[in-house]
Amino acid sequence: MKRAGTVAVLVLAGVVYVCLNIGQVWSVARSDQARKVDAIVVMGVAQYDGKPSPQLQARLDHVITLWNEGKSTLVITTGGNQPGDRFTEARASADYLSEAGIPESSIAMEDVGATSRQSLVGVAQILRSRGLESVLIVTDPYHALRSRLIAQDLGLVAYVSPTPTSTVTGSAELRRILNEGLGLSLAHVAGFKQLDALTN
Repeated sequence: MKRAGTVAVLVLAGVVYVCLNIGQVWSVARSDQARKVDAIVVMGVAQYDGKPSPQLQARLDHVITLWNEGKSTLVITTGGNQPGDRFTEARASADYLSEAGIPESSIAMEDVGATSRQSLVGVAQILRSRGLESVLIVTDPYHALRSRLIAQDLGLVAYVSPTPTSTVTGSAELRRILNEGLGLSLAHVAGFKQLDALTN
């Protein structure tokens, strides 16, 4: 009987812990930490033969706004490619930003990462090679907290500015937020590196 009570308490504690993480994902998704930093980092997502998907374009349009507001003089685009793709997410993003008026000399690419952590590892390497450390990460709202935590875990001074025009809305966003909350709960225990394949 005593053991059953202990198990029930542990299960309840686990449920509360996951709910707290879901709440934190939701809260950060609706916050904006935009400020001057060493680099604006845009997290990659699907591109179609060199053209950003609507989801990626929403992120890039927000980067352009932040650039025009003078938040940084450097933008880092991220993301590799899928088998058979001619372009990487980073390349498609860089081309879009260049066409929008951001100088190519102000854009750096991390173009091999297949997961959020892999991309941010590459970003950290780029920054450290230049003696930089602070980043403003642009991504979809549901993805903001995990991106910031991974960057901080890699030793970066990280802030987030989620795109306000995300194409992931309504029930689709809610599902993503629930998944993020569960994934972060596991990551806090096992570490982001061990869960890299699960939380891409």
